[in-house]
Amino acid sequence: MIFLKTDEEIELMRESNRLVGMTLGELAKHIKPGITTLQLDEIAEDFIRSHGAVPSFLGYNGFPYSLCISVNENVVHGFPSEYILKDGDIISVDCGTEKNGFCGDSAYTFCVGEVAEDVKALLRTTKESLYQGIAKAVEGNRIGDIGEAVQMYCEKRGFSVVRELVGHGIGRKMHESPEVPNYGRRGTGPLLKKGMCIAIEPMINQGSKNVVFESDGWTVRTKDRKMSAHFEHTVAIREGKADILSTFEFVEAVLGNNGI
Repeated sequence: MIFLKTDEEIELMRESNRLVGMTLGELAKHIKPGITTLQLDEIAEDFIRSHGAVPSFLGYNGFPYSLCISVNENVVHGFPSEYILKDGDIISVDCGTEKNGFCGDSAYTFCVGEVAEDVKALLRTTKESLYQGIAKAVEGNRIGDIGEAVQMYCEKRGFSVVRELVGHGIGRKMHESPEVPNYGRRGTGPLLKKGMCIAIEPMINQGSKNVVFESDGWTVRTKDRKMSAHFEHTVAIREGKADILSTFEFVEAVLGNNGI
């Protein structure tokens, strides 16, 4: 079932999503060679709790951490660990919070030190494709319009779109209906209605679209071990223009306007 949110509920969601953005901005200050991904997880949990919220990923279906941290060829759902970030890595940080009964969800892929130009192109394309999808997230369109926009933008630039993992509805629960694929055909899928809230999250690979699910039951990596990028915003469906509830402003304030 798809739950439509009232304007009041959307404002509560905006608050949760703003805290996600603030958390990603705080992490941006620390993401550099020499820090472990587990240290980043600890920083995030402390930051979220200090702002009166709880990390919504922690304990979700048994997930044991506050962040999903996926480095290099890992696509999503990676475990924070004692892995020490090094120059040239990229790191996807997926963060969720719960506050006032509603969830926030957003993700950003960061460069660690100096990153190869072809990898930066992957990150830029993935981030830009997110906004291509968001532009289609308006009342009267369909879910397939979002997926087609993301897919066409990335594939025209030589990158591939993961099929096994998709975006999702969001609200009182982290994952609600409908699913929001990053591929598809215009005019297909559920109708977008005012008050729907969805997380759009392109997961884009440098090489093949094929992925492998690791033995830990969570981590997903590219089959060819080439790099993968992931960016995500939570949006509310409105008439004429999507309402982006999450924000990258805190990340970009640390990293610069482009953020990559």
